[in-house]
Amino acid sequence: MSHRDNIYLDNQATTAVDPRVMDAMLPYFTEHYGNPASRNHAFGWEAADAVEVAREKVANLVHCRPGEVIFTSGATEADNLALSGIAAGYRETGKTHIITLRTEHKAILDTCDHLKKEGFHVTCLDVNSDGLLGLDQLTDTITRKTILVSVMHGNNEIGVIQPIEKIAGICATNRILFHTDAAQSAGKIPINFSHWGIDLLSLSAHKMYGPKGVGALVIRRKSPPLLVKPILYGGGHERGMRSGTLPVPSIVGFGKACELSMKTVEEESARITGLRNLLLKGLTNELTGVTVNGSMEFRLPGNLNLSFAGINSEALIMGMPGIAVSTGSACKSSSSAPSYVLKALGRSDEEAHASIRLGIGRFNTEAEISVVIRRIVETVTRLRR
Repeated sequence: MSHRDNIYLDNQATTAVDPRVMDAMLPYFTEHYGNPASRNHAFGWEAADAVEVAREKVANLVHCRPGEVIFTSGATEADNLALSGIAAGYRETGKTHIITLRTEHKAILDTCDHLKKEGFHVTCLDVNSDGLLGLDQLTDTITRKTILVSVMHGNNEIGVIQPIEKIAGICATNRILFHTDAAQSAGKIPINFSHWGIDLLSLSAHKMYGPKGVGALVIRRKSPPLLVKPILYGGGHERGMRSGTLPVPSIVGFGKACELSMKTVEEESARITGLRNLLLKGLTNELTGVTVNGSMEFRLPGNLNLSFAGINSEALIMGMPGIAVSTGSACKSSSSAPSYVLKALGRSDEEAHASIRLGIGRFNTEAEISVVIRRIVETVTRLRR
C-alpha cells in the first residue's frame, strides 16, 4: 500500500514538512552551505545571516525577542536544558524544589527523575478528571525552596490546554521561575511569551510542518539574568547556552514553518477545529460508548482522544489498515502499559486500553474525515460483535 492510499491522522506525533518549508531549506544544502561560526569569509556570513533571519521568525511566532531564542535539536533537548540548566544554576542558592504535572511529556518527567537522583525534590501534581490543573493546588504546593514550575501548554496525548498565563502569574507572585513545553501548541494557537510572563519555553519544528531535529528554548532576558547552565559544551555557540555547529538548513526550515504558521494560525485553527468537531459528531452519532478524554473546552484544535467501550485500541488500529492513528505518545509507543496520562485523569486500565488519539492537521480534508468516520464505525461495530 502506498502512502497515497493512507490517511494520516497522527499529527501530534509529527507533521509532514510543508513544501514551502522544503523549498526554503534546499538551497542551504547545496548553494549556501557555509558554517555560521566561520567568521572570516562570505560563506559563513551568509549562513549566519540566514540563522538570524530564522531566529527572528521564531521570535515573531511566540512574541519574544530574537536574542531570547536558543536553537536546540528539538523540544526534548530544550526541556532538558530548561530543567537541568535551572536546577544546576540555582542549586547553590538552596532552591532545590521543582513542581510539574503527572501528565507531562516524558522529556520532563524523565529529566525530573534524573534530578531526584541529584538531590532535588520534585512534586508531580495531579490533574482534574478533565486534565486541567487546579490552580489552588499549585499555590499550596509552592515552598520557600521552590525554584521552578514546569507545565506543558498543550498536552501531546489529550490535547488539553493549561491556563498558562494564570500559572505564570502565580509563579511571578511567588518569585519562582516558570517553564512551559509549547511543542504541541506553537503554530496551532496564539502564544505570547512576553505578555504571559513565561520565563522559559520549549519549541519543536516538526510539530508545525517543519523538519525533524531542530527546536528552540526561549529564555527570558531579565535583570539579573536567569542562571541557566548549559548541558552541552564545546565552542560556546548560541551565547554559550548550546554548543555545536548549527544545522542551517533545518533552522531555515524552522523559521519558514513559523512564518507560515503565524500568517495562517487563526484561519487554520478554525478549519481544523471544524474537522475535529465533524469527526466527533460523526462517531458519536453512529456509535454508543464513545468517551472524550480531556476537556473539550480547553483543547488543541486538531486533537481528539477517544475511548470506545468494549474495544481494545490495538485491535481497532490493526482493523483499519491505511488509517494512521495512535494509542498515545509516539515517545512511548513501544510500551504496552496503559497511558499514564489517561490514568492521571482517573481512567481505568480497561478504559485506557480502549483509547486512541486522532490528530488532524494542515493537510487533512473533509473527505478524509468522512472516510475515517466510516472506517472507525465499521471496525468498532465488527469488534463489538
